[in-house]
Amino acid sequence: MRCALRGRDAMFQSTLPFGEPDLMRASAFRRYLDVSARQVDADNMASRLSTLSPSLMLDLMRFEQEGKSGGVLEILAACIRHARNLLIHLQSETKVVPLTVFPVEHLVHCPMPIARFLALPLGELSVLHVEPAMLRPPGDRMRAMVGEPQHYSALGPVLWELALRGARSALLPEIAGQAAYRISPGLNLRLLDLSGSLAEAVSRLKRDTTNLREMALWPGFDRERAMRLLNGLYLQAGLMISRTHPAATN
Repeated sequence: MRCALRGRDAMFQSTLPFGEPDLMRASAFRRYLDVSARQVDADNMASRLSTLSPSLMLDLMRFEQEGKSGGVLEILAACIRHARNLLIHLQSETKVVPLTVFPVEHLVHCPMPIARFLALPLGELSVLHVEPAMLRPPGDRMRAMVGEPQHYSALGPVLWELALRGARSALLPEIAGQAAYRISPGLNLRLLDLSGSLAEAVSRLKRDTTNLREMALWPGFDRERAMRLLNGLYLQAGLMISRTHPAATN
């Protein structure tokens, strides 16, 4: 799909005044995609990702090959692995939320307050479109391409909440299979919401190497919650994975 980046950015800028943003309706955005793609189906993953680097596109396309479309967590994981700035258009109910991710700077840009974004039903978010980011992070020499300071937030809490409450309830492919897990020494989790059984699980993972089956039996946990926690720790670059440790198991 050919991408009209500047036209789309101008469209969003006109609908994002200070304060609460007047987000574009998803139906209007889909029509825009249809026009820019010359009637190519906007839900076709290959067309949606064709403006990305070949290596990143191949990484994301594997979900399509498995009969699944890439969800927001899968796309964020690929964004971090490839260290590429991405603009992800997410549909929340009838509106579109543009989320720009800067993995190297560990930042995210969102036109709505990040607390409001994280209060959305994250499990219902769907990806409408993915493309290279036009915005730049704070301090970039291209000052005209840097957004308003109040729209930038730390990436870590966004990844954490999407892992715990987003649509994906299975392990990301990179950490699935026969494996044992432990938290990396020195991992800084101060920005994350940790309490109760989550805090206790993190404390245990700092001390011991364990597997998914054992984690699912911990107080306050089941298999799904254990997988979500492991996804969240992996996206914080804080998970050590061993395929040969005695605790490793399918």
